[in-house]
Amino acid sequence: MADINPSSNSAVKVGRMLIFVLAACLAGIVIYRYYSGQTGDYTIVPKEMQINYIPADFDANIDPEDALVILSNPHRYKNDFNKLIYNLNISLLRHVGKRMGLNQEQMALAEKEYEKQHPYLRSLYFNEFVAMKDTTSTLYQTWYDNESTNAVEILNEVASKYTCFLVNQIITTILPTEGGKLFGKGNKVDTPCGIALTEALRPTLKKWEERAAIDDFSRSKGLLQEKVERVIAELATMEIRDKKGVNKQMQTKIWGFSVSSSDIEITAISVLKVGFRLHDYFDISLSSKSGVVTITLPEPVILSHEVYPKIDKLDIGWMREVKNINLNQSFNLLREEFRREAYADDVMDKSKTQAVELMNTIFTPLLSSMDKRYKLKVRFKAPEKDIEEIEDESRPLD
Repeated sequence: MADINPSSNSAVKVGRMLIFVLAACLAGIVIYRYYSGQTGDYTIVPKEMQINYIPADFDANIDPEDALVILSNPHRYKNDFNKLIYNLNISLLRHVGKRMGLNQEQMALAEKEYEKQHPYLRSLYFNEFVAMKDTTSTLYQTWYDNESTNAVEILNEVASKYTCFLVNQIITTILPTEGGKLFGKGNKVDTPCGIALTEALRPTLKKWEERAAIDDFSRSKGLLQEKVERVIAELATMEIRDKKGVNKQMQTKIWGFSVSSSDIEITAISVLKVGFRLHDYFDISLSSKSGVVTITLPEPVILSHEVYPKIDKLDIGWMREVKNINLNQSFNLLREEFRREAYADDVMDKSKTQAVELMNTIFTPLLSSMDKRYKLKVRFKAPEKDIEEIEDESRPLD
């Protein structure tokens, strides 16, 4: 029998020792990961963090007709707008709670937590909605079948921005979580944010938008059934002229090859005037004690906006792709872009500056001829706070 080489036995023992050490290290890592809460890319979720998602239907319990009326004039129905936002957000939270299987006590905690946050949330919703909705554009939006639809689109944009923050903030407050993570299992598993957006908010606003399209069509057909004449008193201080265009090219392809194409080029010039509706508010007061004459003007608005579209090119292919395009929509988009740029260029502040200079030019010589000690002061009337809103702030929500 051949002798066993001692060096070979030593190498085998060393190899076994290394394998044992590596196995022990690997086992230690696995155990450490397990008890520290992570195993590779998976999270070990404590029992109290596991959510069993169950089926549930969303019911906003909001009348679409009432909602559209409120959205069409948020300043006039400001308190109703606040209640609309409250009811919408509470409905979203209730639906998420039902899907997550929360009990009555947890649902009550969620609503109570939201009531704490509603005062500042309603201000965020209202201010952003009003900033995005051009209330001086109602007549044009109605003519282009887009007044109520535009309001719903703006609400969707504003609500989508805050819904995830709202839902996640409240759910993580009433449920114990570790690092803000939840583990869900059940039917149609999704994040609380995803449930609120895809199952509740967007389907509801989609229904409102469909209803708005019907109302817009009816109003546009009934717009100016007879000639209207009324007395106005306006002071225009700024005029903006601009020119823009849009180009649309539509192609029909078969097996990846273009067989027909239609080209449309639309150009429009815009004449936009900004100033003050003096028939809404205008006041002059004199204080002999302080020697100040105060002229108060309303906030500036867009007084008129004339858009003259022109089709520069209309090349229709033999497949007649142009039948799929709405030219009125293109005209309306150009009009909206003109107004958006005017607001972005601080035209309202410029209008105020010009109004102050104009008032001084008109009234300063007159005051000097009366009494040289009189000084002129020009003010702008800020929107008054709604009395009901002040009362709402001092009492709990219904």
